[in-house]
Amino acid sequence: MKNYIYKCFDCGKTYSQDEIEKNLIYLCPSCGTIGKNLPLRGVLLIEYDYEAIKKKYKKKEFLKLQPGRFWQYNLLWPLNSEKRSDKESNKNKVRDSSYVLSGLTQNDMNKISLPSNCLLKYSFEGNNFFVLDDTRNPTLSFKDRASSLVALKAKELGIKEIAAASTGNAGSSLAGICARLGLKSIIFVPKLIPEAKRIQIQSYGAEIYLVDGDYDLAFDTCLEISAEKKIYNRNTGYNPLTIEGKKSAAFDIFMTTKGKMPDVIFIPTGDGVVLSGLYKGLWELKKLGWIKELPKLIAVQAEGSNAVVRYMKNQKFEYMPAKSIADSISAGAPRCLYMTYDAIIKTKGEAIQVSDTEILEAQKFVAQNYGILIEPSSSSTFAAYKKYISQNKLLKQTALLLFTGNGLKDTSALKNWNHSIEPSTSKFIKEKFFNK
Repeated sequence: MKNYIYKCFDCGKTYSQDEIEKNLIYLCPSCGTIGKNLPLRGVLLIEYDYEAIKKKYKKKEFLKLQPGRFWQYNLLWPLNSEKRSDKESNKNKVRDSSYVLSGLTQNDMNKISLPSNCLLKYSFEGNNFFVLDDTRNPTLSFKDRASSLVALKAKELGIKEIAAASTGNAGSSLAGICARLGLKSIIFVPKLIPEAKRIQIQSYGAEIYLVDGDYDLAFDTCLEISAEKKIYNRNTGYNPLTIEGKKSAAFDIFMTTKGKMPDVIFIPTGDGVVLSGLYKGLWELKKLGWIKELPKLIAVQAEGSNAVVRYMKNQKFEYMPAKSIADSISAGAPRCLYMTYDAIIKTKGEAIQVSDTEILEAQKFVAQNYGILIEPSSSSTFAAYKKYISQNKLLKQTALLLFTGNGLKDTSALKNWNHSIEPSTSKFIKEKFFNK
């Protein structure tokens, strides 16, 4: 089943599935460019036959699907699928699609399923807000949404090895998903990657290389080597499926809220691929006529990695090395900068920056008040939300925050607000509790 095409974000040219995938093309053949420390040009998007999809899927039935099981709506994914037998279809009905992804078993799909109870509700200073909690995904991060689709496409194409550059989460995600599906992963990371993330990548059996530089250098190194050695590349933004995979968050929000989408969504933003992918999903929901308005997208950046914030002011990109406690959103050259800008403008959103101090304070508050341990990039969204509340910018609007990574992925950050504790003697403990 071939129901999609590739379309260039910049020049608008379209390409067939076979032309792009069989030749392992990542950027637009006409205008795509990769410059050192520059955002990408010619990023490819995937578009479907939305009129045909409207006939196949009805909003009422779509809302009965279970979040975290993206194979249930196969026509909205760039994977070939085949019709189940009548016996299988009757057995699964709403819980599973009447189609199954080609070459994959139900067990394969179960291995990459996400938690279905992903949307949580909390209150801050009398204001209710929602959280899309991706800290419980297979490798504890939002990046599993992209890695799963990339890995499935690799299996479909008969590819055995996948390479990626990462600040940690994309690398550990790809490594873990590949281990689940029997593929090999090759990961390039900055030398200052948090130790917990490096260990996680290694533990999954990935071939890992520490690059003597930052994420931008790791990105370029991975591109060079994967091109030379003809290894399938998962680099975020560069591989169109990384954007496509992340759109599943929009569908999960749509299902969980029963179509009542939030007014504002706060998104941790480094390369801009999470925001671009979420926008893609929201755009498709509107294209299908299932939502009327797009939520405002708020790109949240660290002060030391604020390329999107700067670009929003004058639409000029100037490379500046990134440095922040929030390593997952630390990118001097956001690869999806132009697409991110476009999404923010079209949703009437904005980009906001928060300091590392605000990020750590937010991390501590979320852990101690809501019981969710998140990494600094995720707590940046709560820091931004607090600013909005203090400035009365939300009024009666419903807000949703993306928590994209588990706090245990960067224990060094937690040490910033957790002091060391000396062990207590048994005598001291007994006196504390029994001799008052």
